[in-house]
Amino acid sequence: MKKVEAVIKPFKLDEVKNALSQIGVQGLTVTEVRGFGRQKGHKEQYRGAEYTVDLVPKVKVEVVVGDDKAAGVVEAITKAARTGEIGDGKIFVSSLEQVIRIRTGEKGESAV
Repeated sequence: MKKVEAVIKPFKLDEVKNALSQIGVQGLTVTEVRGFGRQKGHKEQYRGAEYTVDLVPKVKVEVVVGDDKAAGVVEAITKAARTGEIGDGKIFVSSLEQVIRIRTGEKGESAV
């Protein structure tokens, strides 16, 4: 099994959710996060004063799927989240040793 984590722009969340549901992803976790990458934040003006926003608001989407679906999930997220601008985000794919459904005790891919 694979865990796919994507850090994306907040306004792209609905497009990513729709793309994932179209390929059969049944569950995901969404977290509001803040951070920076190469852009190191950006400058804004408020009441005439310029200040730097160091931590940019983002959304983290986490999906757990079988090994065979991971590439499709990555492709769907990439297409849905891309704007072509700096700060589109990152996707991280990692292996999971085990998944357990608390309610039933199911283990492995059947618990996803």
